[in-house]
Amino acid sequence: MNKYFVLIIIILLIVAGGLFYRYRLLPAEHRPVNTGQIRELTIVAKQNEWRFLPDDVTIQRGDRVILTLVNEDDYDHGFGLEDFGISQKMPALATVKTEFVATQAGSFTFFCSVPGGEGDVNGEHRDHYDMTGVIQVIDATGQ
Repeated sequence: MNKYFVLIIIILLIVAGGLFYRYRLLPAEHRPVNTGQIRELTIVAKQNEWRFLPDDVTIQRGDRVILTLVNEDDYDHGFGLEDFGISQKMPALATVKTEFVATQAGSFTFFCSVPGGEGDVNGEHRDHYDMTGVIQVIDATGQ
């Protein structure tokens, strides 16, 4: 038998197995969902406050999220959301965009991925490690 023919058969079996798993064996709560909704969110790195605003966001599972990230500081920040594969540099005094699809429900922490800076804000000492927030992804049922 031709080795290329065997290779093509093996590839087709792997693809068919993956499709069977995704559509027949994968539990419903883990299957990809696409609501067709687009959520546009703006998250701001506040100037000399070492915080993101808003720092708590709720979206629906399956939404396509377009994030506008605004850096008000005159030094770089970063936006990391590991669970959705996002690590976006936020240059000084700039606005950048990134996007993802909220494929899974749960609470997901985002953070500043570029270390540096600290200071006092309203009598409270804040630094790079205080720049965190949470994206709550809920199912269509509200869970």
